[in-house]
Amino acid sequence: MSKKVFKDAMSALTDVKDGMTLIVGGFGLCGIPENSIAALHEMGVKDLTCVSNNAGVDDFGLGLLLQKRQIKKMVSSYVGENALFEKLYMSGELQLEFCPQGTLAERIRAGGAGIAGFYTPTGVGTLVAEGKEIKNFDGRDYVLERGIVGDFALVKAWKGDKFGNLIFRKTARNFNPMAATAGKITVVEVEELVEIGELDPDQIHTPGVYVQRIFQGTNYQKRIEQRTVSKG
Repeated sequence: MSKKVFKDAMSALTDVKDGMTLIVGGFGLCGIPENSIAALHEMGVKDLTCVSNNAGVDDFGLGLLLQKRQIKKMVSSYVGENALFEKLYMSGELQLEFCPQGTLAERIRAGGAGIAGFYTPTGVGTLVAEGKEIKNFDGRDYVLERGIVGDFALVKAWKGDKFGNLIFRKTARNFNPMAATAGKITVVEVEELVEIGELDPDQIHTPGVYVQRIFQGTNYQKRIEQRTVSKG
């Protein structure tokens, strides 16, 4: 179990190679694996395919990897906060596979559950369904979507123990539990790393069997994309 614990993001991600597929947890800038993204930025790995709800903002989150042209393709459901993303896509420097948000979550969950594909009515009759198999069930058309498995999954949790059992905090849970199941190697950064047995079993969201590597992160910024406050 001690073999799961790493010193930092750089040591946990040392074998990420060019051309790999990464599943990255988070929603906007909430619950993103900040330390792991920063390590990839420093490592300079390139031609990555990143599966994530969105791509951060221009100067944070996956936007850092876009700055250095490290990402070849994004599989996302929303990209509206990142002007650089738009520029790279429109210029042909970045490939994009748009996926409805619920479908993306289910594709990741399916990959983690060993399900090769599933049928959903979402996207039928739109660009999302082009080139995909359509079947009719009980009078309604459904499109076949494939499950997704990544070479690595990068996950952010609030607390974890040294076996990899994880607890997420509030909306920072988002895509992280699904992502944790869908990586051939799942790397988790936590705000607090505790000894085995310190977490209440009834509070664990992701069991450690899904986690291969874990480390305690540092210097979290936890930026807010759109800050809204009441007028004083």
